[in-house]
Amino acid sequence: MSVPVSNLHSVTDEAPRRIPHYINGQRFEGDGSEFGVVFNPATGRQTGALAMGGKAEVDAAVAAAKAAFPGWASTPPVRRARVMFKLRDLIEANADALADALTAEHGKTHSDALGEVTRGLEVIEFASGIPQLLKGEVTRERGSRHRRHVGAPAAGCGRRHHPVQLPGDGAIVDVSDRHRLRQYLRAETSERDPSASLMLADWLKQAGLPDGVFNVVHGDKRAVDAILEHPDVSAVSFVGSTPIARYIYETGCRHGKRVQALGGAKNHMVVMPDADMDQAVDALMGAGYGSAGERCMAISVAVAVGDAVGDALVERLAPRVRELKIGPGSGDVDMGPLITAMHRDKVRGYVDLGVEEGAELVVDGREHRVEGHEDGFFLGGCLFDRVSADMRIYREEIFGPVLQVIRVPDYESALALINAHEYGNGTALFTRDGDAARDFVQRVQVGMVGINVPIPVPAAFHSFGGWKASLFGDHHVYGPEGVRFYTKLKAVTTRWPNSIRSGAQFVMPTNG
Repeated sequence: MSVPVSNLHSVTDEAPRRIPHYINGQRFEGDGSEFGVVFNPATGRQTGALAMGGKAEVDAAVAAAKAAFPGWASTPPVRRARVMFKLRDLIEANADALADALTAEHGKTHSDALGEVTRGLEVIEFASGIPQLLKGEVTRERGSRHRRHVGAPAAGCGRRHHPVQLPGDGAIVDVSDRHRLRQYLRAETSERDPSASLMLADWLKQAGLPDGVFNVVHGDKRAVDAILEHPDVSAVSFVGSTPIARYIYETGCRHGKRVQALGGAKNHMVVMPDADMDQAVDALMGAGYGSAGERCMAISVAVAVGDAVGDALVERLAPRVRELKIGPGSGDVDMGPLITAMHRDKVRGYVDLGVEEGAELVVDGREHRVEGHEDGFFLGGCLFDRVSADMRIYREEIFGPVLQVIRVPDYESALALINAHEYGNGTALFTRDGDAARDFVQRVQVGMVGINVPIPVPAAFHSFGGWKASLFGDHHVYGPEGVRFYTKLKAVTTRWPNSIRSGAQFVMPTNG
């Protein structure tokens, strides 16, 4: 959403604080002709006026990154790693302030925001080991006339934050118009909660990162297209809805760029008859309603194997969903508001649709109100039972506090259900049977799998990403895959021949 700058003061009684871009080490408002609106979701009031950029701002950010690239690329990896060490210390010392910023603009609880900060620190800690990850491979004296083979990562130009800083790349952070919320401390933040990205920019500069290496441009489709079409940007990383991820991937590839575009999700949790039902319900409550369901790794479908399991789950879940403590994320609550009024209304519309489609609405949170925060973007927890695979509420990503129970007769039906779904981001199996667990891990067509773990987000030193319509591109993010995305392999073969010449050779060279 954007409004002309002249209309900003009509939105609230108090002038909203201005939130600028960050280019070449400086905060920068651009031409000042257009500003977006940032809300506090708990109150419904505008708190910020976000500078919205376009081609000019993207060009400036790319030029800054291009100018900074040679110096940063030539900086020894161990010195780059020390910048990340200092950044980690700064974030750790200011963790509460960063969490407060996330809560104020996103709406999630302070404890959940602190959890995101901790996950971000894990990514930085992994990236701090980049000297080891950038080592090449050498084969010595293994061919005729002393041929030597060397494979070493060579830096490209990218856009994601912590991993991209260390291989020697310039980062341009685009804060673009999309409904998805970014779960970790990564460079691609949302224009709905932009302040955290600027805090990180300031701390990176304090940590010693040269100006121009890290830039933040807020914007909408104009800024996105400017990045995708810019000849000096060679790699683009994105997280958002599947239609936009597909557009990013297709457009970026058409312009010759390396692209990783993470899309939507519909994460299933299979509950077997031998599972600990109380443990499974605890897992579903946290994974389904934490962060108001606004997580790409949220569990939105509980797959009950057998009617007895379905009955047990619904019987235990219903009272707990009704008893969720809902309020401003700064308080002692289980769940905060949704990020915008528009998104709250969209999620509520999906609940209406589920009722129309014939699903059984066991818990209806559509009319939930929070006393003293009647203008906030709140929605109560919703629970559906007896959902079927042909319903839109099952097929489409809702991205809100709506958990669905779908019943299947046996394990094979549960596996087939998940494998047939358009999305393949994350999934979980709750069971005491090791054979079932091993079979599930092997056969399920999903990128991230948990066994008795409801939100199977890998540790930062592994890689994160889905399959099918949940990811466009060859590389997952973070971990070794993240390093591979932001680097290109260069293979070098050398030979220092002796003085004996054998003349021209017209055959394929061999190593024997």
